Amino acid sequence: MDVSLPSPPAVSALRESFGDRKPPDITRKITACVACRKQKVVPLVSQEDVTWRGAVSLKIKNLEESIAKIAKKIDMPELQAQSEELADSISPPVVEMANAEALDSTSKSQTGDNRDLPQTWEVVMDPHGGPGSIPASCVSESVRAGLPSSLPTSGHSDLISTGLITLRQASALFDTYHLRLDHFLYRILGDHISLNSVRIASPLLTAAVCTVGSLHSPSLGYLFETCYAEYKGLVATQTFSRTANEDDIRGLCIGAFWLHELSWALIGNAVRVASDINLHSGIYKALKGDREGYSQARLYYLVYVCDHHFSVAYGRPPMSREGFIIDSASRLLDTEHATEDDARLISQVKEWSLLAQVYDTFGVDVDTAIPPQTIPQLRRYSIALDTWFADWHQSFQENRRVGNYPAKGVGFHFHFAKLYLCSHAFRGVPAAESACFTPELEEIANTGVLSAMSILRVIVSDDEFRSFMNGLPLYFDTMLAFAVVFLLKVATKYATVIRIDTTKILSLVTQTVSALCEVTQTMHRQHLLVVIAEGLGRLLARCQVPGQTTQQTAYQPSPLLDTHAQLDLAWMGNMASFDFQTNFPDVDDWWLHYSTSIGSSGRPLGPPV
Repeated sequence: MDVSLPSPPAVSALRESFGDRKPPDITRKITACVACRKQKVVPLVSQEDVTWRGAVSLKIKNLEESIAKIAKKIDMPELQAQSEELADSISPPVVEMANAEALDSTSKSQTGDNRDLPQTWEVVMDPHGGPGSIPASCVSESVRAGLPSSLPTSGHSDLISTGLITLRQASALFDTYHLRLDHFLYRILGDHISLNSVRIASPLLTAAVCTVGSLHSPSLGYLFETCYAEYKGLVATQTFSRTANEDDIRGLCIGAFWLHELSWALIGNAVRVASDINLHSGIYKALKGDREGYSQARLYYLVYVCDHHFSVAYGRPPMSREGFIIDSASRLLDTEHATEDDARLISQVKEWSLLAQVYDTFGVDVDTAIPPQTIPQLRRYSIALDTWFADWHQSFQENRRVGNYPAKGVGFHFHFAKLYLCSHAFRGVPAAESACFTPELEEIANTGVLSAMSILRVIVSDDEFRSFMNGLPLYFDTMLAFAVVFLLKVATKYATVIRIDTTKILSLVTQTVSALCEVTQTMHRQHLLVVIAEGLGRLLARCQVPGQTTQQTAYQPSPLLDTHAQLDLAWMGNMASFDFQTNFPDVDDWWLHYSTSIGSSGRPLGPPV
């Protein structure tokens, strides 16, 4: 179709001065340069230019929509009018061009003509690499083919620009996370120190910060469901994305550390993306002083720690591998970029590398006693944990954001690790009066009891540590629950097998449950520790011995107790295993799991992770 466009006034005047007012009859758009037209060659740059214009059109459209929403939110009609004028003057030609190109592409696909579709992969040869390169590096995804798939997210719209929450709310949630929570986990945000920086980096990271921030915000907790739904949607989209980056990994790790219902799926995705972008190779550059390599290495260590939080203790094989980057963890602290937060992170890498060896050595067969020949190895692991504690417990100073947590956290992690290790002594030991331990196993079992009691004593006696509990990652909540359940099992089923003070144990558990109930009064109702405190209270009530004092029965069970008494008793009757991973599937009978989806009956929906 012949379409003649009117000439601009300046062009018309120029033509009139030469006596020619008729514009040339151009019926198609010329995209080739003069040289290409002379040689009658179709330029490759034309297709790239079309792709670029399509991307620009989408960016302009997203910008217009964002300005309109901002104008509406802040009640500025003049800004909205300017946005509409901008749309009228600029958008139609560009959008029309993009739509025409999209229509042309659709027509081709509908006619079954796939000859012009770009190839996704191509064979490449790095001119700087030798024959000893990574085998699959010679087959790479085409950059040009990957461009169209990135267009829908090129506008970087997030839950703020889409109007789900306001900028002021997002700023407050960012402060909640950035100024406190992030310091419990060695600064996952890294160099991001502002909300604007996070928003530019990744919509997924933005949603993660706002979701976890709302879960721990006293005044903005009502935004949790909104932020959580947006976060899950972005995670689902990211799962099949080819454009994930380091900041997306940060967003996945933040969710995994604090959102129990999604934790295992999130860290699995984070490990995959970290492997895709070769995050593990950053250590080589880091050790040469490269800043980018340093950032990549510490992010890999965060992924490694998070993965082990939700694998080893749950009886799952870790997905992140050992290797040079783990062996070289301490060397990162010798680089010029290292900080005390890095030292805290490396201490965790060292601990979990050791616990991963425990997992590989003893496996997950909790019904079979550990072979006698493995007891010396168990002792060596115990000594290694003692050495780890001696190396790190006096290494950290008070933190202006999280007080004395850096030092106290080392002690807590040490007792968690000791409890996990020593609980292996109970494998395959029947809960009967005729059962008995060898002297070696009894010593190990008693060490486990002492570690569990040490954990509970901190909760009962340390006011500062209790103040951390509305902020600590999920691993602390779940291991605290394990310590309580472990002691209740020992006190009710194994009191004749090892020498313990049952009354003292039950009294300590009672005080701990009371402390947890007090702490969780101000927490968000979707916080895992709230569910744990209520569940442990019901469980404790089933273990109370007749004739206890008022002090020992300070915790008053909820009205739900009678409804679930039979379930509690049935679960308590099967307490034969002491490994953490066997507790929570059984504890599901009394709802000790976390779900963010609450049904009309009030019962959490869906299985535990």
